[in-house]
Amino acid sequence: MQWIALRWLPEAESAPAPTVETLGWWALQYTPRVAWLDEALVLEVSACERLWGGRHGLMRRLNIENPASSHRLQQARGDTGLVALARLRMFAAGRQPPADVPAALPLGTLGAARAHLDVLARMGCRTWGDVAALPRGGLSRRFGAGLREALDMAWGLHPERHTWLTLPDVFEQKLELPALAENASELMWSANRLLAALQIWLRARQRGVLAIELEWTLDLRRYNGVDLPPNQAVTVRTAEPTQDMAHLRRLMGERLALTKLAAPASWLRLRSIETSPWAGASTSFLPDDSRKGDRLHELVERLSARLGPQQVRVPVPHADHRPECMQSWRPALRGKGEAASATASTASPAASQLDAVFPAWLLRDPPRLEVRDGRPWYFGRLRLLTSPQRREGGWWIDDAMNKAGGQPAMRDYFIAESPEAGLVWVFRENLDWFLQGIYA
Repeated sequence: MQWIALRWLPEAESAPAPTVETLGWWALQYTPRVAWLDEALVLEVSACERLWGGRHGLMRRLNIENPASSHRLQQARGDTGLVALARLRMFAAGRQPPADVPAALPLGTLGAARAHLDVLARMGCRTWGDVAALPRGGLSRRFGAGLREALDMAWGLHPERHTWLTLPDVFEQKLELPALAENASELMWSANRLLAALQIWLRARQRGVLAIELEWTLDLRRYNGVDLPPNQAVTVRTAEPTQDMAHLRRLMGERLALTKLAAPASWLRLRSIETSPWAGASTSFLPDDSRKGDRLHELVERLSARLGPQQVRVPVPHADHRPECMQSWRPALRGKGEAASATASTASPAASQLDAVFPAWLLRDPPRLEVRDGRPWYFGRLRLLTSPQRREGGWWIDDAMNKAGGQPAMRDYFIAESPEAGLVWVFRENLDWFLQGIYA
């Protein structure tokens, strides 16, 4: 068996440390057997160390990928978790471990013996081997079964029993703020620690996040004579699963910038609302085959968070021959519970590929155009550039669609040129002319 013991020491007194849960989640991506043993995190790695380049390769990787950049990582290894912890304690004290391990290890490095060091010292016991040589029955009666059991585990005579860490199904962490937060920037500064913990949880669970909620506890219950709710919260959603904390940080910053704190905040809580399996990202072997800048969905999400979800819309095609009914507009960033194909599911495959002659902007309610000398006008007299294209449809609609505004249509469409507006798409119905769309 091979064990590694880890401990984090702050580089500065004010350096914020990751939570105990975060450090345990981080270690679980290397081995499923992780436990806290007194002040150290112990990892049993005999079955998986070869996957990380061997014992020394794994220890180098642990040091490089240290999740607490403001804390120095100390590590030691041993044949059992107790031995690894004892060696770690000796390294921390600046002492070299003895050659005869575990028998020659100082008794002060054994956690189960620390409560009895004075009595054992008066009995002449200075090392683990000295205590192990005492009669088993008398040792257990006088000092309890825990000390004898710890020695058996150190010599490999008894399997090590620890409370193994497991990953929760849902991410949720709370954080007490170092000082009351009175604005969005102060909240965001503390939320960065929770986002770092979220990234560790996502990687360990092999999940990508689709929605998270940041909630803060208000320090006041009443402000300016008004009763306040106990909490405020913002929800951040993404179109695709992501483990990119930089993108989530930008989205959360945009949402917080639009949120007014009802009172100073004292606690933060971040939880995952929706996640999905993480498939990773496909990359190219070619060094220059990489796109620069944000992906399209990330840009849309950031604009939606900044301007509001109703201000950024995308078209949705529909199976209809009438141009004004061929598409509708919905917010690009949808709310909880809406499937990605909720609106497009009613469209036929042909409807999703609009005619190449269609303008980029179709008008839902075509305005009537002025007619002078028998010719339509739109910022000047229109010059018809194409022959008429007959379009007829809507004869199958039912009463429900009639009530919604749909009507049968039989029209002649033209591409025309306006002296000031450029190319437009117009149609003639009976003797009236209407504007259907504008070309970009």
